Amino acid sequence: MIGYYVHHHGRGHLHRAVCVARHLRLPVTGFSSLPRPADWPGDWVRLPLDTGGEAYGGVDAPAQASDADPTARGRLHWVPRHHPGLRDRMGAIAAWITRTGPRLFVSDVSVEVALLARLMGVPVAVAAMRGDRFDPAHRLGYDTADALLAPWPDAAPEPDWPRHWREKTLHTGAFSRYDDRARVPAARPADGRREVVVLLGAGGTDVDAAALREAAASTTGWTWAFLGGPEGRWTDDPWPLLCRADAVVTHAGQNAIAECAAARTPAVVVPQDRPHGEQHATARALAAAGLATVRTHWPAPEEWRTLLDRTARRPGDRWALWAPGDGARRAARHLERLAAAPHGREPVCASR
Repeated sequence: MIGYYVHHHGRGHLHRAVCVARHLRLPVTGFSSLPRPADWPGDWVRLPLDTGGEAYGGVDAPAQASDADPTARGRLHWVPRHHPGLRDRMGAIAAWITRTGPRLFVSDVSVEVALLARLMGVPVAVAAMRGDRFDPAHRLGYDTADALLAPWPDAAPEPDWPRHWREKTLHTGAFSRYDDRARVPAARPADGRREVVVLLGAGGTDVDAAALREAAASTTGWTWAFLGGPEGRWTDDPWPLLCRADAVVTHAGQNAIAECAAARTPAVVVPQDRPHGEQHATARALAAAGLATVRTHWPAPEEWRTLLDRTARRPGDRWALWAPGDGARRAARHLERLAAAPHGREPVCASR
């Protein structure tokens, strides 16, 4: 039995977890404040939120308890005192561990949940993230984890990780929910216009609607489609649009980049500000590998035509270096080996 925690912010953590879980050959139970996804292969425990004012357990939580130190002096990320949501979510996980005795617990991603499982004697695998993870909480989580799963290639490692992190890291390469899906053939519009898809996702955006409209207006010969963000619509299946696009404009979230890579569509990547500089770290890795057109800030309107023309000429099959197509399957096999190991640990070769 494997337990699998999924953070509720955005959709990237959920999509990543579903990709791995559907390849597991062991029973898996998911834990999250998000609703159970329709394609989750096992049980699902809906957790109360640990922030104030939301409904949980059928009862409205009181406003967040006043706490001048919700990070335990910076040693953890979020542990507000006397908060019923935090207490009940940790209690639900602990009760499940006590009842089932799992062989492994996966955290994607919460330092506190990872530590809870490890304190109960359960081996832990942590979904690693790029950026500056050297704060005390991340160090504690990564140090105590039995394994780190890095959804990027070993050819593009995080440059400053200590040796003891690297030695227990499996670099799977990027993976997405579309890795096993056939690519949709592109259909060129009758008027010859090329298409760019702007993929901004559900996790928030630094780009306003005016900037998007100005970019679209400045590029004659290009049709713009917006997915997410202030000008876009949300779709649960952007795959056909990504496949037929001549170029994609996206932020540098792990999931968005993985989906562009799976579609083998050239991309302009503009990282957004996120905690710990995660997206900027991903963008630097993409630029160093020559896999995308990277701009650190949203381009001026007059720059877009040249940027799109240059990006559309980039060979899409170069994305195979970033996303070989079997990352989720490799992650699942590694989790199974960890679960079967006597102490939840096995030697990890970063290139495996």
